[in-house]
Amino acid sequence: MSDETPDVPVDASTGSTSEGHRPILRVVKGDLTPEELAALVAVVAARNAAAAHAAARTKPKVRSQWGHPARMARTPHRVGPDLWRRSAFGG
Repeated sequence: MSDETPDVPVDASTGSTSEGHRPILRVVKGDLTPEELAALVAVVAARNAAAAHAAARTKPKVRSQWGHPARMARTPHRVGPDLWRRSAFGG
């Protein structure tokens, strides 16, 4: 960026603005035109939006009930015609 003062004052020691927010982008070398800076911001914003959209689309993994900790506390076996079913499912 050029030697112009920014619209929002920035504290040199912390790098934060007067509102307490830190700038997301900072050009440290070179002299960008307003169009080049706008293009840079557009690319970074589009990439961030794509990453956020991809993260929102991912589904959480469904845990198998066979490994659930509650299955470790098994019920006692009962006598009956469907003993095999109750022995596996704790019914």
